[in-house]
Amino acid sequence: MKTLSVEKKIAYAAPAFALAVVGIPVYVYLPKFYTDVVGVHISALGAILLLVRLFDALTDPAIGLISDRIQTPWGRRRPFILGGAVFTAIAVILLFNPPHMGSDAATLWFLSLIFALFLFWTVVIVPYESLGPELTFDYDERTTLFSMRDGALIAGTLVAAASPAAVKWLFVISEGGAGERETFFILSLVYAPLIIITAIWCVLAFREKIIDTGMRTEKIFSRVLSGLQNRPFRILLISYTISAIGNNLPATLILYYVEYVLHSPRADLYLLIYFVTGILFLPMWVAGSGRFGKKAVWLVSMAVNTGAFFWVFFLGPGDEMIYGFLVLISGIGFGATLAIPSAIQADVIDYDELKTGQRREGLYIGLWSIAKKLAAALGVGVGLALLGASGYIPNIQQSASVVFTLRVLYALVPCLCNAAALVIALYYPISGDLHRAIREAIARQAEGHLVYDPLAPDQPIHQEH
Repeated sequence: MKTLSVEKKIAYAAPAFALAVVGIPVYVYLPKFYTDVVGVHISALGAILLLVRLFDALTDPAIGLISDRIQTPWGRRRPFILGGAVFTAIAVILLFNPPHMGSDAATLWFLSLIFALFLFWTVVIVPYESLGPELTFDYDERTTLFSMRDGALIAGTLVAAASPAAVKWLFVISEGGAGERETFFILSLVYAPLIIITAIWCVLAFREKIIDTGMRTEKIFSRVLSGLQNRPFRILLISYTISAIGNNLPATLILYYVEYVLHSPRADLYLLIYFVTGILFLPMWVAGSGRFGKKAVWLVSMAVNTGAFFWVFFLGPGDEMIYGFLVLISGIGFGATLAIPSAIQADVIDYDELKTGQRREGLYIGLWSIAKKLAAALGVGVGLALLGASGYIPNIQQSASVVFTLRVLYALVPCLCNAAALVIALYYPISGDLHRAIREAIARQAEGHLVYDPLAPDQPIHQEH
């Protein structure tokens, strides 16, 4: 399929908007709800959240590999998307509505349901993201498709972040334990059906191609190793992971930076500026990708995002206007740094098909998910640990060493990470012309012809069976 209608692109993007609930509400709002209202001890909750991250690192590639291998009358991905969405919605309802119980029982409730939520979310998200590269093989069409999907994800994250405050305002909910329970009850009534409805919409909008999965007896380690031998994917993965480690530091530390460095209460406003700017400028990057290529646009977007943010390191109390302006400029590149790598990833999966004769989207999405989640965990763990080691004490004016540490971690380290990622990305080899050559070689290969590697024209390809 070369092109997709706008309706189909929206149908594919819709679940990303709904599934964004497994983000800020779960990582930011739910822990405080469970410690302050439900009664889970904060140390136990922290340990559980760390364990669930490690659990994710195992389930992501496993679900990806299973969805690569399985054959059903409804396709490889759609049964997982729909079934996983139903169970994710159930987990959201139960997790957001804990009964009144003692501390030990509450801890067990949270432990069981947070693991269930992330397992079922993985069952949806990995096959869902794996479906995207199969929907179109056109180089530019993929950029539009994944930009719409990741734009929906950004919009969903923004809505999810604002949802608790919006619910309290709309329903005039009071502060306190009962009010928090009512807020999460209403959120569950909104998000649970939204997850299921958008999954059904996506599943009904497409018919999957029947694909011979092949290599059903190959060991998992061998499949992972062969995926990592894909040089364009290695370059993409390393560059993206280094950038993601840097980008997770500001996400973790923005509340601390705005309060203790800028002496401002407006962190929510700056987040709004960043997300909205990212969404508004995403179509510009998509258009630029069609004209100049994905790699060039990706590099420029990283440069814009990083170049503006570097100057944040030099700010201090009273610099709110300058900070807001730098956040806006940095946000111009934000959407592209998220969406363009997803479109590039689809192209390296095509290169893997040329080399192996298989469509292994699940394998690559699983490896990609590990990198994203470990980068997020490392950003949170290292950032907060170093902040604590510098002498941070909550709710007081911080020492000069703490403020300096905050400025370094929030602005300087992310810029250095993105600069390194940008240099590595320069070596990414697949252009629009090379991608077309890859697709042509796959077609000739299917006809039984001997083909040569477009990335190494003197080397014939003998598929790995």
